[in-house]
Amino acid sequence: MHYTVGEPIQDAKAPEGPVEERWDKRRFAAKLVNPANKRKLRVIVIGTGLAGGSAAATLGELGYQVTSFCYQDSPRRAHSIAAQGGINAAKNYRGDGDSIYRLFYDTVKGGDFRSRESNVYRLAQVSVNIIDQAVAQGVPFAREYGGLLDTRSFGGAQVSRTFYARGQTGQQLLLGAYQALERQIAAGTVTMHTRHEMLDVIVSGGRARGVVVRDMVTGEIETHLADAVVLASGGYGNVFFLSTNAKGCNTTAIWRAHRRGAYFGNPCYTQIHPTCIPVSGEYQSKLTLMSESLRNDGRVWVPKTKGDSRPAHEIPEVERDYYLERIYPSFGNLVPRDIASRAAKNVCDEGRGVGPGGLGVYLDFADAIRRLGRDAVEKKYGNLFEMYERITGENPYEQPMRIYPAVHYTMGGLWVDYDLQSTVPGLFVIGEANFSDHGANRLGASALMQGLADGYFVLPTTVGDYLAGAGDFGDIAQEDIEEAVGQVQDKIDRLLSVQGDRTADSFHRELGKIMWDYCGMERSEESLRKALELIPELKKEFWARVKVSGVNEELNQALERAGRVADFFELAELMCLDALHRTESCGGHFRAESQTEEGEALRDDDAFAYVAAWEWNPDGTPVLHKETLEYEYVKMTQRSYK
Repeated sequence: MHYTVGEPIQDAKAPEGPVEERWDKRRFAAKLVNPANKRKLRVIVIGTGLAGGSAAATLGELGYQVTSFCYQDSPRRAHSIAAQGGINAAKNYRGDGDSIYRLFYDTVKGGDFRSRESNVYRLAQVSVNIIDQAVAQGVPFAREYGGLLDTRSFGGAQVSRTFYARGQTGQQLLLGAYQALERQIAAGTVTMHTRHEMLDVIVSGGRARGVVVRDMVTGEIETHLADAVVLASGGYGNVFFLSTNAKGCNTTAIWRAHRRGAYFGNPCYTQIHPTCIPVSGEYQSKLTLMSESLRNDGRVWVPKTKGDSRPAHEIPEVERDYYLERIYPSFGNLVPRDIASRAAKNVCDEGRGVGPGGLGVYLDFADAIRRLGRDAVEKKYGNLFEMYERITGENPYEQPMRIYPAVHYTMGGLWVDYDLQSTVPGLFVIGEANFSDHGANRLGASALMQGLADGYFVLPTTVGDYLAGAGDFGDIAQEDIEEAVGQVQDKIDRLLSVQGDRTADSFHRELGKIMWDYCGMERSEESLRKALELIPELKKEFWARVKVSGVNEELNQALERAGRVADFFELAELMCLDALHRTESCGGHFRAESQTEEGEALRDDDAFAYVAAWEWNPDGTPVLHKETLEYEYVKMTQRSYK
């Protein structure tokens, strides 16, 4: 697969001046829409997770006509509900030295200096408002004995800034956004469509003016028109098949938008989460996350001796290697996710892994239980311990958990400017669906922060500026609507017509293995070139042999999955191409050829301090546009957590 290099791309919306003043300056410069005019303007929001739910609720409260879509049977089932450990905010309630600037610094450093300073500072700045918003909604954050909100630590920080609700933080925050959304549905400002899947963007007059969706119950292909479209459809980690994502999570919404002209930023940046329950069998369909918050009190270790298969309780303390505490004494078990994941892989590759196949390390709470007592540990992590025991049959109060890294989050996504607008005017992208805030590695507890920052506080300002400044939108050309519907129908017809002998899931599993083996935790030029040979061959076989039973005009999950897998094939090629062209290691992207003598990621700032924004090309040759990253406030250095 080849590519060409196009013109550089620039974020023209980010204001100049001191970084701490840029968001205030942008908000003041934004054009406003008066309340009477808001009632005439229509906005479509795809997705009802923390980003989409909060955005639809806020836009509805402002008075816009909002149409919201999700493929679940209720907005409550968005994958944000699965987030466990917490949400970051620079409140400094602990008085331990935290500040907006420190959260900004930690996030830029944690992303290995591959994110924008302007966006990250705004995220840190807005974080303090999110907690107030959530508390006002009744989100039951954990509290200290005196009644104040409690916090705990997460990887990549030496302060305690993570607010939490046991191991259910995502669920509680989503319920807060959901009730705000339901209030607007009842008020008539938001129209909700459940069990609808977005399959294309309608672009007319050079602007995003609507979407094509499929009613997943009846199979009816519908068009919905608007003055702006917001994508909040999440990430694409399920390209690896086995991941911590819900099985329904997919890339179709953002990938179809990419094919309509929205550039894709840094597709190779995927996050491997270090604390997941290891794979248990060949036919497993997904992996389960154990919250990073467990690393506050759990100690990670493996036997010092290769091949030591004794049960954990039979291995004496002197024969244990607490390798994160040994290698990274300053941060210990709270190093960022990419570093903890690679360290776990390294000790398992040395033959010191535990459990079936040696693909696991211990996360041990014995010290915490002795220090705090079982009751205190249960109050902090009880539901997580219960979930672990239900899945593995092992009691983590009595023996260490076994964990291993797994695909979790995607830092890449559609390219957006400071206003969260893609390269297609009128198409906004928020939350995990965009690339904007995390660089090459996301710090734990920052996904919830970004989703709610985008939905509650950033997008309502910037979409208003677009709607106020766009002038008369004019009529939507009928031929543009018909062309988009035709594209969708043609793909459906093609999938149904193959009538092969293999399920879409079987192809997805095989694709996922290729991606994990050759573009996973560690990549090399050789492995990526191998992947770029295997993926097109498998894609060709998919279109020759996939079996989609049933018809379109009914509930047809086989058809849904086949369409999503077809998009994963195209995305997988771009991910490998992006990884191949970036011959440096940084964050979650580790190139075997680019590492320090100690085995740490080695960046090449002279050659790769840019965002890779890829443009779709119908002839199969993507165009690479580079957005240069400049750092005025955080000096680019070799990351050290020692």
